[in-house]
Amino acid sequence: MVLWVFGYGSLIWNPGFDFDEKILGFIKGYKRTFNLACIDHRGTPQHPARTCTLESEDEAICWGIAYCVKGGLEKEREAMQYLERRECEYDQKISVDFYKDGNSLEPAVTDVLVFVSTPDPVGNKYYLGPAALEDMARQIATASGPNGYNRDYLFSMEKALSNISHEDDSIIVLADEVRKVLSRSTEKKVTGSDIPLKSHTPVVHISALPEGTVAVST
Repeated sequence: MVLWVFGYGSLIWNPGFDFDEKILGFIKGYKRTFNLACIDHRGTPQHPARTCTLESEDEAICWGIAYCVKGGLEKEREAMQYLERRECEYDQKISVDFYKDGNSLEPAVTDVLVFVSTPDPVGNKYYLGPAALEDMARQIATASGPNGYNRDYLFSMEKALSNISHEDDSIIVLADEVRKVLSRSTEKKVTGSDIPLKSHTPVVHISALPEGTVAVST
C-alpha cells in the first residue's frame, strides 16, 4: 500500500514525517484561507492565531506538495499517527486528485489525503471564518503561542510558495498588511507612544486541547 498526503500549509516547508517521494503540483476546487484558529501552537485560547485551511471554490486551484509514504503498513501507520497529532485542529480528512504542472487534465495521483476544516463557525469550534483584511492582519500580527508568532507562520507560508514559484496573491496581500501593522507598531514605540495594539477581531474562547497534544496547521 502507498499513502499520499497533500501539504498546502506548513507541510510545504516542514513535513516532519518520513516520506519516500514528493511532487510539486496542485489540486482543483479549493482555495487556501487563513480562517482556522490555532490555540496551542501559534496562539492561545484567549487570543487564537489564524492558520491555513482549504475552502471549496469551483474555479480555484491550490498549489502545494504531495508526499508519498511507501514501505508497508507500519510506516504508513507511523506517518498517520504523526499527522493526526499535528493536524488535530482539522476535523475532516478528504481524498482529492493531484495534478502536476503541465497536465491539468489527467491526475498524476488519485486519492491523495488532505486535512481540512469544516467551514462552519457554529459546528466547528476551530473555524473562525473570514474577516476584514485589516482585522485579520492585526490578529496575525499580535497573536503568539508556545511555538512562536502567528506572523512568522504567515511569512514562512509566503516564502515557501515563492520558493516553489507559485505565489498565492491572497497570502501576499495579507502578509503585506501584517507588515503595515508591525511597522505602525514600531513607529509608535519610536515616538514614545505606549498605546497597545487592540484587535477589532472578537475574542474567540476555545477550550484548550488535552495536555500533551501537538498541533501544527497544514
